[in-house]
Amino acid sequence: MKILPRTRLVALAAAAVVAGGLVATGGSVQAATVHPDTATHAGMTWTVATQQSNGEVHVSYDATTNAYQGDTPATAVLPVLCLVANNAPAPADITPGFYAGWAEGWVGLTPAVSGTTLTSEATADALCASDFGTGAKEAEFHAGHYGTGLTSTGGWSFWAYGTIPTGVRFWVAIDDQQANPWD
Repeated sequence: MKILPRTRLVALAAAAVVAGGLVATGGSVQAATVHPDTATHAGMTWTVATQQSNGEVHVSYDATTNAYQGDTPATAVLPVLCLVANNAPAPADITPGFYAGWAEGWVGLTPAVSGTTLTSEATADALCASDFGTGAKEAEFHAGHYGTGLTSTGGWSFWAYGTIPTGVRFWVAIDDQQANPWD
């Protein structure tokens, strides 16, 4: 290992601070939380469980889904499942529950993108907003609501309005596990 003179080390640290890669704190230099230019972690994907002719869709995990480590390499090119939650009441024919809640809105798919471009949740949300407008964001594992007043949230799947082709996999975020391309 090459030891750099202190003046060279300080200059390198200063350059890194300017570039956003390091943060100086109390005389020491620490790595900052910086999103990579390319995501490399496997991401979680879902598919359509049921597409009803009345425009209600049940999006869900399946045997391929790995909600704990991700199931699809970041190099895969898939659409992002986007959600616009606008407090839409659950339709009469849906009984929301923990494993199949109501997302209080509608869903759509972006054009397919490489998971390597999904470098943060904000990046995925911006992609959805670009395609579907203000308030659209990447759908999340826990987006389904159930219970009195739909005040509880569950996981693993949810119902929403939308028409999504069956047999297609798509990127879905998860907030409490390391199963996103940006993790």
